[in-house]
Amino acid sequence: MSEQVGTIEDHADSDVAAADGRIHVMPLSLANKIAAGEVVQRPASAVKELVENALDAGATRVDIVLQDAGSTLIQITDDGSGMGERDARLAVKRHATSKIRTVEDLEAIATLGFRGEALASIASVSHFEIRTGRNEAEPSLLLRFEGGEEVDVRPAAPMKGTSVSVRHLYFNVPARRNFLKRPQTEIKHILDAVQVLALSHPEAAFSLEHDGNMLLRLEAEAHPDPIRQRAARAAELFPVGKVEDLIRVDESTSYLAVRGLLSPPEGARRSRGLQFLFVNGRWVKHRYLEHAVQTAYEYLLPEGSHPFFVLFLDIDPRHVDVNVHPTKSEVKFDDERGVYGMLRAVVGRALGTSLRTPDFSASRPVGGFTLDLDEHPGHGPRPASPPTERPASRSGDWLVRDTSSSGSPGSLAGASRMLYEGMGEPAPVPSGVAARARSASSGLGEEGLLWQLHDTYILTQILSGLVIIDQQMAHERILYEAARSCMKDGFGLSQQLLFPRTVEFSASEYALLTDLMEDLARLGFDIEPSGNNRVVVRGVPADIPAGDERNILDEIVDQYRTFERIEGLSGRENLARSMARRGAVRAGMKLSPREMRSLIDQLFQCESPYVSPDGRPTLIRLSGNELRERFEGR
Repeated sequence: MSEQVGTIEDHADSDVAAADGRIHVMPLSLANKIAAGEVVQRPASAVKELVENALDAGATRVDIVLQDAGSTLIQITDDGSGMGERDARLAVKRHATSKIRTVEDLEAIATLGFRGEALASIASVSHFEIRTGRNEAEPSLLLRFEGGEEVDVRPAAPMKGTSVSVRHLYFNVPARRNFLKRPQTEIKHILDAVQVLALSHPEAAFSLEHDGNMLLRLEAEAHPDPIRQRAARAAELFPVGKVEDLIRVDESTSYLAVRGLLSPPEGARRSRGLQFLFVNGRWVKHRYLEHAVQTAYEYLLPEGSHPFFVLFLDIDPRHVDVNVHPTKSEVKFDDERGVYGMLRAVVGRALGTSLRTPDFSASRPVGGFTLDLDEHPGHGPRPASPPTERPASRSGDWLVRDTSSSGSPGSLAGASRMLYEGMGEPAPVPSGVAARARSASSGLGEEGLLWQLHDTYILTQILSGLVIIDQQMAHERILYEAARSCMKDGFGLSQQLLFPRTVEFSASEYALLTDLMEDLARLGFDIEPSGNNRVVVRGVPADIPAGDERNILDEIVDQYRTFERIEGLSGRENLARSMARRGAVRAGMKLSPREMRSLIDQLFQCESPYVSPDGRPTLIRLSGNELRERFEGR
């Protein structure tokens, strides 16, 4: 027995010995590539990190040159402090930084960068070159790296500042390179990143050139008033109207200071694309605080409208944690509710003072809503119960009945009009024939009446029980299939404007629109670029009211980017989904019996009537047996 036990122990020892060889320290090059996957997700990530380094170095001018949307070349030159040889060689090593030295420094971060990972990560997946010098009287230093390995160090012509060249990004990580989107998409992301940094640093000049074309050129703003300085920069970057019409915000307490700009209510847009929140100079995504601003406008905006705002929150770094996300785009506060309350009150007072309206900062919360911090593209905070604050208004919304007669059931315009106007008065048809026709199209027959529950769900009886239809999901399916059909067949009914309208967009919005113009034309838009981030609108789909061109294009761009960011959609699928989401009737909108019947008939003419474009059910069937079981408890 003792021999047998000893044998078992010997086997156990040998298994442990074999297992000891499974864990090892990764090579530094592999660790850097893994880190690059988090820090350098796409060319825009590299541009953002390098521009942040330039601004942290005190640059007053940043010039960016791109080739092939950054996949072939990213070159960023600044006039900052520059580096000596020791610092330059250390800067490309992982966890090397000039920003922090101790744990205490981590709790008082006042710079854009601090982790010491960006340069090492970028260099590990590219042919990387850095040239840097401290003045124009001494030679600068040129260092070259390939895949993170130093291959050359030599003196170069004198310069003050730093120039970084990133060539052939992801040359040694082909899987990552294959995941890059079309050049137009990558350029949009780069423009977004640069515009945000330029907005928060109006004292610096910026230029961005792509394949020989100048996409952005901004001179430094020298106004002594920081808020006026930021207002001038915002007006250069975005279509925000006149600077003097923007509402000034400037309040501070011992805990928090809030400064920035708001659009007046009449300057609101149908998308959230122009809302910027900065914490200690860092642009962040914070839906909770964005909701505070929106709530302060609650009684001043039409439903579905969103204000433009640029707000800078300055707070003791000890009260905010910026080390939350690899891209440093998220922060946490030690008193988040307090920050929310102050931000809402400050914005409310600024609006009240400017517009000479009552201060609603102490008013009750909006009834019937709870704040949902999850992403719900296109919906905003979802109602916990049916909205009670005010009914949907069609006259102030884009859901306006068009009086033109064009549009066929097979077109996007026709699908919308048939729902909004109803099917029209039908020609006299024998009742039995009409019943059979409706039964063939919808499968619901003529047996029961139609009811609308909470202005959101359509209820109708069938022979076997009850059908409940989600009106928004059903209409999204109808418009989605109509949009796809228009883009596939190459036609969409258009109404020409009496006077063409010129509409200005931000640089990234303009880049997206020019990329989508061919497919927008198939949907009925007649648009052509006119330069300087402007497009000329000559015609729109027949179901869009004249004068609503700006709002509809804003909504399409905003929804397209949301689907692209959250669901990874692109091209025609994204555009069709965006048009459907933008055009569908919303929960809370009352429909007439004729409109409900029209929606049902159109839904069952779709190829996939039972699911919305994003896979949610459009209807639920409850059989008589299911209902009996629920009541009888069987």
